[in-house]
Amino acid sequence: MASSALKSCFLFIFFSASVVAGFQFDVGGKTGWMKPTGKEPESYNQWAAVNRFHIGDTLYFKYQNDSVLVVTAADYLNCNTSNPISNFRDGPTVFEFDRSGFFYFISGRLDHCRSGQKLIIRVMHPSEAPSPSPAAGDGGSDWAPPAVNSTTKIALVSYYMTAFAGLLAIFYFFA
Repeated sequence: MASSALKSCFLFIFFSASVVAGFQFDVGGKTGWMKPTGKEPESYNQWAAVNRFHIGDTLYFKYQNDSVLVVTAADYLNCNTSNPISNFRDGPTVFEFDRSGFFYFISGRLDHCRSGQKLIIRVMHPSEAPSPSPAAGDGGSDWAPPAVNSTTKIALVSYYMTAFAGLLAIFYFFA
């Protein structure tokens, strides 16, 4: 009985270690997707600019009494809510990137969009390698470690899951 449970646990961990999923980004952090008040430390686009997004990553929009619209670049610029590509109005939303390129998000409430509740995301092409960020203030003459991004987080999780599965395999086969 215990041997069967241990085998099942081993198989689950082994296969979990080989599956790599994208990283979920929380749009707006703790406050979520809401109309800017002017007291935020950064705009949605400033937040997006310091992150690296990849195919398979997701955005988590936490909101109430609002919506998230995926729109064209022109509709983004004009806060045009009348012809969205996708429309999410059912509360918290998870949006998964299925391709590289630009994605444009706006609030479905016109006054919110005009106040800055809008977001542009650039999803990196799989062939693009993350590059290190230049050291602050020096124009890039010194190397600085790259920003932590979804690839780094996935790699760390995958590494630890694989190591754990390896230890379990050793315990299982040699104990």
